[in-house]
Amino acid sequence: MAVALLITGTVGAGKTSVAGAVGDLLAELGQPHAVIDLDWLRRLWPAPTDDPLGGAVTLRNLRAVAGNFLAEGVRRLVLAGVIEDREEHRRHEEALGVPLSVCRIRLALPEAHRRLAERHRHEPEALDWHLRRAGELAAVLDAARLGDFCVDGTGGTPRQVAERVLAGWRV
Repeated sequence: MAVALLITGTVGAGKTSVAGAVGDLLAELGQPHAVIDLDWLRRLWPAPTDDPLGGAVTLRNLRAVAGNFLAEGVRRLVLAGVIEDREEHRRHEEALGVPLSVCRIRLALPEAHRRLAERHRHEPEALDWHLRRAGELAAVLDAARLGDFCVDGTGGTPRQVAERVLAGWRV
């Protein structure tokens, strides 16, 4: 049976890097898998006026991409991205067509800010937005309590965090 795991967390938590490292570990284990970055599934310009955050296009693309991967024999889908409530979880699971677990990467806000400052050092407007969003999103994720399990993303390389993610993913 195929299953999916969403790696979530605030901006700067390392979702995409950890998802890639989970994919590397699954490959080493011989597990048929695919890694999907939800941000890339909604990246278009201009954004639809009725869907400025791209939620609808993300779900349409996710349905198609996941279906293609599953048709190729993938048994583990690893997603990087953010869902903010149970309804979004339901819609993503429906689009995937397989059970969806959620792992939240927890990261102290000062560490997220440090990472964001490094990532956006030449983009002051983007940095300001991401610094504000980090705290907002952490609060949203705290309130939603969507994670089936959490891992600490503060210490270690993406691979070390990915090892913790795989250890917690019960499939």
